[in-house]
Amino acid sequence: MLLPEAFVNRTKELLGVEFHELEKALEETAPISIRVNVKIDYLPSEDTVAWCDKGYYLNERPLFTADPFFHAGVYYVQEASSMFLYQAVKQYFENANSVLDLCAAPGGKSTLLSQTLSEKSLLVCNEVIRSRAYILAENIIKWGNPNTIVTNNEPKDFANLPGFFDAVVIDAPCSGEGMFRKDANAIKEWSEKNVVLCADRQRQILSDVWDTLKTDGILVYSTCTFNREENEENVKWICEELGADVLKIDLQGNPDIVTSDFGCRFYPHKTKGEGFFLSILRKTSEQNRSSKIKIDRKTIKQLDIDFIKPFTLLEPERWVILNDDNYIKAYDKERLNDFLVLNKFLNPMHSGILLGEMKGRDFIPSTCFAFSKKINRNSCESVEVDYRTAISFLKNEAIQLPDEKRGYLLICYKNIALGWVKNVGNRCNNLYPQEWRIRMKL
Repeated sequence: MLLPEAFVNRTKELLGVEFHELEKALEETAPISIRVNVKIDYLPSEDTVAWCDKGYYLNERPLFTADPFFHAGVYYVQEASSMFLYQAVKQYFENANSVLDLCAAPGGKSTLLSQTLSEKSLLVCNEVIRSRAYILAENIIKWGNPNTIVTNNEPKDFANLPGFFDAVVIDAPCSGEGMFRKDANAIKEWSEKNVVLCADRQRQILSDVWDTLKTDGILVYSTCTFNREENEENVKWICEELGADVLKIDLQGNPDIVTSDFGCRFYPHKTKGEGFFLSILRKTSEQNRSSKIKIDRKTIKQLDIDFIKPFTLLEPERWVILNDDNYIKAYDKERLNDFLVLNKFLNPMHSGILLGEMKGRDFIPSTCFAFSKKINRNSCESVEVDYRTAISFLKNEAIQLPDEKRGYLLICYKNIALGWVKNVGNRCNNLYPQEWRIRMKL
């Protein structure tokens, strides 16, 4: 691996004699790691990620595209070092009321947050680039938790929500030094000028969204780079200019994680993962405004829960069913006002549980509903299929189920839902989203 000379000199200054160990580690194959959802009991290996519950290393990289479990959200392929966010949540804001993941695509940290936070917590997952926001929404939908919303907004758009969030996670766009061995383009694009540009951009992002965090709220700031400008110097700037204190992190018995007064660092020659930096801060500056917006529910068209029979949810008394331009959605009653406020002031791409769409008199169940952990599987007809049929379904191909009932059927593989078909007898109309389909020849 040919590293830029300026990067070598700067990182030698940072690491001293350890730089050669880092350089050697960058020549090695990066470890493969996944984080398992709680949809089923699934043990992919015995090699666990020490700092993250449900995190596992794999001995080799399988063809994930050929695995129906991958498409069904049974696990997420996530770099192990970044899973340390799990410790930040468990130690400081597991029961937060509302949490924002600001730079969330493709969804690794958002799915981790969704799984680790209390079920009552509301998670907003935002991505500014629309094409990436679609991928984020797909991954959040497949993870199956109800109190989530995916938005496509600039950081400054959150100005209408002062003091709304108890915690904000910013995995900031960075120069990517920590990903050199996984991404050759990161090496090609690296320059000292880009480091400075990234550090400035990170400060702008932080400034734009700072007001949306409550006083005493928690900020998790992270990057996948090594340099001080984007890491320690930016954390120091947050403390001095925005108003915050750095909080100590319990390393949970992992001494190879390097700590300082400003956060912790993961180095490939020390820990089994890529380069990563994370800092936890508590906001100390006073919040001049607070978000206490109430939506007039008289304007909301609520539907009776019986409306969607035979497609029903677990805990039926928990949900409010709304008709949003013929898209039928379910929201947690306790969080309804927050969802409505966010839908009003932001650009939502996914919100709550999309149950389905009304077309004339026909209710077409949605793929979001199929993946939801709150679907009542006993209320709908489901069909267990073999591997080849599952792959055909995920390719959005027509499948045949001549011996099954007519109407909408939930397609399952090893008892994990993949989506819906409408069985019309001689064929099935495949309702798996066209944009999610497997394109590879298998």
